[in-house]
Amino acid sequence: MNYSKNNLLLRNFSSLTIIQISNYIFPLITFPYLVRVLGPEKFGLIHFAIAFIAYFGTLVDYGFTLSATREISLHRDNKEELSRIFSSVIIIKLILVVLSILILIPVVSVFSKFSDNSLVYYLTFISVIGQALYPIWFFQGIEQMKYLLYITVSSKAASVVLIFILVTSPDHLLTVIIINSGVALLMGLSGIIVSVFHFKIRLKLQSFSLLKYHFFEGGYIFLSTAAINIYTTTNIFLLGLFTNDSIVGYFSAADKIRIAVQSTFSTISQTIYPRLSKQFEDSKREAVKFVGKILYGVGSLVFILCLIIVIFAKDIIAIILGPGYEPSVILLQILGFLPFIIFLSNISGIQTMLNLGYKKEFTKILAQAALLNTLLALVLIQLFAATGTAVSMLITEIFVTVTMIIFLNKKEIKIFGHV
Repeated sequence: MNYSKNNLLLRNFSSLTIIQISNYIFPLITFPYLVRVLGPEKFGLIHFAIAFIAYFGTLVDYGFTLSATREISLHRDNKEELSRIFSSVIIIKLILVVLSILILIPVVSVFSKFSDNSLVYYLTFISVIGQALYPIWFFQGIEQMKYLLYITVSSKAASVVLIFILVTSPDHLLTVIIINSGVALLMGLSGIIVSVFHFKIRLKLQSFSLLKYHFFEGGYIFLSTAAINIYTTTNIFLLGLFTNDSIVGYFSAADKIRIAVQSTFSTISQTIYPRLSKQFEDSKREAVKFVGKILYGVGSLVFILCLIIVIFAKDIIAIILGPGYEPSVILLQILGFLPFIIFLSNISGIQTMLNLGYKKEFTKILAQAALLNTLLALVLIQLFAATGTAVSMLITEIFVTVTMIIFLNKKEIKIFGHV
């Protein structure tokens, strides 16, 4: 039985590893090409639009990536219950999409910052619809990540081919957005089709009481993810409001490299979360022990990668981004250790605090971080532009990690004491 469980965990980890590699490799193939073809200004506009639309993505996700994953994991052997959970989550997500559209249209219409490039924002929003439909939480909950693998890799590969064929000048800005949003929509529809036809999920209307239950179940996680969004995506959004698209381009390019490094451990986080949800219910002691092993084993690797990024930042920028992106060097050096710091907060917060039921405390820490980051960003962007944004992110992530570790120590949960 243990062998079977470990084998499933290994298969899921392998699938997610390949997904993360594809999420890294495919953008890595197009990223140097796009920053050169589009230039800092157009590249910056795309990422300002992504940062703005990400608020709607956060609203539509509504914490279901964790709360629904847990519900699916606990009821994975009950087909009827799976259909009820699946239908409820999709219905709530589609309602949130409609609400998002009702907010998006007046904002884009009224403010010149958005109305001057209205089509950019409307086309980027299509990706939110795909995000709403894509049931990552379902496949993670039933621990069948190979289906995510098939959908993700084939869709991303298609986007790479299309970008190289169709994007050849800065004038093809909208083409890039259409390809990215189209792929997101395709992935969402594919996920629904696989769920319905392969796993026999029945989509049907659910009672108001059941929708209400799942809505409130994801409430705390939504607040926490919204807080995370405020102190991550908001940085690019504020930078775009107070500076220009070129500066956003320099920052976004450096941050893309940081995110690529960060993806090296997000695979493990996604793989172990549903397993830890069950393990914490069975044995808190064994679960904490397992968390400790992940902390030391993976943490060492992430730390080394971060060190390499900081030391060789100038060479990395020159190779990946090419000439014209020299201002990105100092930004990458400041952001370089963020993957390691965020890894520590992920282990302390998502993997440990949430699974132990400390949702309120987890949300409170992230809300404080969001406030801290916003205040820092508003001041530092005015003084130092993109450098101020990078420093604001670094200080905020250190605050989150240290605060979570202190909280766990006060509760006598010694995740650093197990190897």
